[in-house]
Amino acid sequence: MSDSIDTARLEGLVAALVEAAGKAGADAADAVAVMGRSRGVSVRLGKVESTEASESDDIALRVFIGTKVASVGANASSDPKMLAERAVAMAKVSPEDPYQGLADEAELAKTFPDLDLYDPTEVATEELRQAALEAEEVAMSVKGITNSGGSGASAGLGGLVLATSEGFLGKYVASRFSRSVSVIAGEGTGMERDYDYTSRQHFSELDTPRKIGLEAAERAVKRLGARKAKTGPVTVIFDPRVARGIAGHIAGAINGASVARKTSFLRDMMGKQVANAGITVTDDPRRVRGQASRPFDGEGVAGDALTMVDKGVLNHWFLSTSAARELGLKTNGRGSRSGSSVNPTSTNLAIEPGTVSPKDMIGALKSGFYVTEVFGQGVNMVTGEYSRGASGFWVENGELAYPVSEVTIAGNLKDMFLAMVPADDLDRNYGTAAPTLLVEGMTLAGD
Repeated sequence: MSDSIDTARLEGLVAALVEAAGKAGADAADAVAVMGRSRGVSVRLGKVESTEASESDDIALRVFIGTKVASVGANASSDPKMLAERAVAMAKVSPEDPYQGLADEAELAKTFPDLDLYDPTEVATEELRQAALEAEEVAMSVKGITNSGGSGASAGLGGLVLATSEGFLGKYVASRFSRSVSVIAGEGTGMERDYDYTSRQHFSELDTPRKIGLEAAERAVKRLGARKAKTGPVTVIFDPRVARGIAGHIAGAINGASVARKTSFLRDMMGKQVANAGITVTDDPRRVRGQASRPFDGEGVAGDALTMVDKGVLNHWFLSTSAARELGLKTNGRGSRSGSSVNPTSTNLAIEPGTVSPKDMIGALKSGFYVTEVFGQGVNMVTGEYSRGASGFWVENGELAYPVSEVTIAGNLKDMFLAMVPADDLDRNYGTAAPTLLVEGMTLAGD
């Protein structure tokens, strides 16, 4: 990709910010530059709807005076001295926070492995346009497809430069390429929509426009004739697209910041059984070509690969420096920058695969619900209560019998995790990844 990032300039800028903070009276400071470049094309019904390009270089400075902290954000053209003086003045009148501070020097990354996150392939705007048009054209050619929700393609890159008053200076850059398409099948009140997309850090690994076009169309057509299912208890099988959301709920429940605030339903479960013995959850920030990989976190800490849940037993929280201190622990390198603040997050999270294939998992069910989409905000991370609108396919005698829509599935995530069984079809090409998941004992509200 020819859109290069002047990291040398940004390295100089964040170092100057940290130096200026010290001169202005800060006891400690860190500064980060977050940069991005992107181009994208959106089309619908064979015509270009938008062509966009963006560039951003944003900086943020955190300063500490004792246990007082303040942060300021600005663009890369801002004057370091003025920003530092402003941040220090804010810190002086801020309340005490005993958990705030830089990561300990001993925890900072000393080496920066090449994770192969950057692909310099240049993708011209015309090539993006052609990919978007082809995906839509292929999808629209499938019998039963009646309209398009749009198609798009994009190419971009982003990265981070971090400097701290402990002497840390690090940087990384990652590329990102994507294609997507959404189509509608049927007419009138019987219309159904579905989509497909592909996103990779290396251009050559993208699914072809033809593949995602066909997949989106076939998914939409299969949903035609959907009806409600009968209210009652149900065994649910979550398609991987939905199962990734379940993995996200696990990540949220073991986030150290939520645990410290007592807003996680797993806050008292460290070292205890929180999931079926067949469930193992891993998190690896340094996986080569990982969608969420990074050589160091937002505080300069090199995180190790961790088994967060081992055969159902909870082993770790996701921890940044402040969350770790509040819990009386040490950071595990999961601090992520969000503007001028740092919060713990997962990186390359995966529910590890089981031993049964999705086909055999479905085939073993006399009756059940294969869920391909959920919607609504009915997840309470304090209590674990789970209630989502859902659509998919009813399973009868081991086969997908007919499409289902306009139903609700409900349960409690505590019980769902303990009943969850993974299939063997894990695709790690997502920052949060999961295989097909089976959960017994849920409730369906329909007819």
